Amino acid sequence: MTVLITGASGFVGRTLCHQAMRRGLGVHAAGRHAAQAPEGTRAFSTGSIDAETSWAPALVGAQTVVHLAARVHIMDDRSADPLAAFRQTNTAGTLHLARQAAAAGVRRFVFVSSVKVNGEGTAAGHPFTAADAPAPQDAYGISKMEAEQGLRRIAADTGMEVVIVRPPLVYGPGVKANFAALMRWLQRGIPLPLGAVNDNRRSLVALDNLVDLLITCIDHPAAANQTFLVSDGEDLSTTGLLRRMGRAMGSPARLIPVPPALLRLGAAALGKGDVAQRLLGSLQVDITHTRQTLGWTPPIGVDEGLRRAAAGIAR
Repeated sequence: MTVLITGASGFVGRTLCHQAMRRGLGVHAAGRHAAQAPEGTRAFSTGSIDAETSWAPALVGAQTVVHLAARVHIMDDRSADPLAAFRQTNTAGTLHLARQAAAAGVRRFVFVSSVKVNGEGTAAGHPFTAADAPAPQDAYGISKMEAEQGLRRIAADTGMEVVIVRPPLVYGPGVKANFAALMRWLQRGIPLPLGAVNDNRRSLVALDNLVDLLITCIDHPAAANQTFLVSDGEDLSTTGLLRRMGRAMGSPARLIPVPPALLRLGAAALGKGDVAQRLLGSLQVDITHTRQTLGWTPPIGVDEGLRRAAAGIAR
């Protein structure tokens, strides 16, 4: 089998390409620059992704597409019209690829969406499920939801199977942004005022767990036309996560027990309510449907995932 992987030079894409090749799959690796494709793949350059991108050369001989390429969530988006910018790549670009894939005879299209389609947070003990009605609250989540809806229509019209995977925050070797910043602060022994955030619960997914699920979805018969949530199978409070990150770093977390209500007030005063939600609120996903439908279990636990992520942080 040959699989076309878009976003092949990215954080998830590179690992997915290597794992697919290890399992005997031929890999067409598509990205902005062919020279950045993982060694051993057949590389294709796409440039920007929108409703005009030609995917024809990369689709030749491919039976499955795993679509990772996206305009990612941006903390301080300065676009004049963020929703239009997200829709251009994540909605129109995705559906344009899917139509070309169906016309080329691709059997299955695996779309990496986002838990943001479900929403931004959950009440503790009430996780999101794949059957929940979508409730995106930002432009990125809306663009992913609209892509999912369009893909289901294309599947109904063409018979091409569609598989949708909605990950929460993904961490692992090479992780960037806030997760990497937290790990570096812990590594340097910087005290953090998060020692009393014990009542929330967050679902995360290690890079290797997400990649394992995507490999499973490439050809598992029961995956056809399903939507799957994914996580490590263990949800942590912010305090608990930081303590385990510290152990993985070999740098015990120095946490100051500031009441969460006070942290929320401070964040609101600074216009950082969204940051407070991610650190203090809950976002849990229920992966029962994923486990039962695919017979899938996350191959590594949280502590091993954090250890692998820590190994990628420069000392």
